[in-house]
Amino acid sequence: MATPTYKLFCIGNPLLDIQVRDGEALLKKYGLKADDAVLAEEKHMPMYDELVQDYPVTYVAGGASQNAARAAAYVLPPDSVVYVGCVGDDEFADHLRGANKREGLHDRYLVKTGEKTGACAVVLTGHHRSLVPTLRAAEKFEKSHLSSPEVAPLVYAAEIFYVDGYFLTHGTESILDLGRKAAADSKVFALNLSAPFIVQSFNAQLQSVLPYCDIIIGNETEAKAYASATGFPEPQNLVATARAIALSPKVNMSQPRIVVITRGPESTVLVSSADSDNVKMYKVTPVPDGEIVDTNGAGDAFAGGFLGALVVGKNLDDCVEVGHKMGAMCVQMAGPRFKWPKVQIL
Repeated sequence: MATPTYKLFCIGNPLLDIQVRDGEALLKKYGLKADDAVLAEEKHMPMYDELVQDYPVTYVAGGASQNAARAAAYVLPPDSVVYVGCVGDDEFADHLRGANKREGLHDRYLVKTGEKTGACAVVLTGHHRSLVPTLRAAEKFEKSHLSSPEVAPLVYAAEIFYVDGYFLTHGTESILDLGRKAAADSKVFALNLSAPFIVQSFNAQLQSVLPYCDIIIGNETEAKAYASATGFPEPQNLVATARAIALSPKVNMSQPRIVVITRGPESTVLVSSADSDNVKMYKVTPVPDGEIVDTNGAGDAFAGGFLGALVVGKNLDDCVEVGHKMGAMCVQMAGPRFKWPKVQIL
């Protein structure tokens, strides 16, 4: 029997989101900020039990790249997207598999017996969210999984690769392996900046993979943090930052680098290295405040919609539009989820 193949190959940290609302007291107690993300430290560990004990909890399949992969699978025909990451042998992993199956996402997890699947505390305050992931099994991913009999044919057959910046905290060598393969075969390699602390604390790792990236996606907070960490003279100038990233050194010169910066309800910025003076701005149709449930996963939903449209050959204008539609759908749901029955997007 032939091994199935998928056009979009995503890799990242599979996490189960533990989501609570009205978490102002938690932000203060644990020194967290709204619309931010930090890796869990020892001081944060009691929070996971506190969420379950003291708050009504919603469990939602998460992990930035996995969210984007599910969004892409949502808009694409069946058997288009596969996701790779590391999980434990527990109920959290089963929950993730169930959510993936619902959206039509195929997963090829590396399973670590006896380990716990990663989790992410999601503290919601109004329309804002603060993320505190504890990676657990996710950071035990092994590069050898990419060359395993189960996964190697999927890497070989994929046309587009996608990774979130969170994976840089432990998996840079795996990202470089995929990036080199993509560049050698002139395939598309996309990366999401993911969080300010990634571009600040893991800037060296980011710089090592940037030459292999054909598409960079991030939000305005991440772009400003990147500009500051990299020493750009105008860190508040998003257009200048997008242009600088687009024009930075690139291995595969046969295709331009596309940089996309989202700004919530404000216009999305797109710069291509092929025509860096022609900055494109895409208007966003804001979701009315009364229809917003929460913003957790909205950026991932945008990335998944963008990539899904790219998979079927849409132009960049259409890719951004599909991304906007998926982001808008996501904020009207609890956590990174999508409407069911499926809404036709493409």
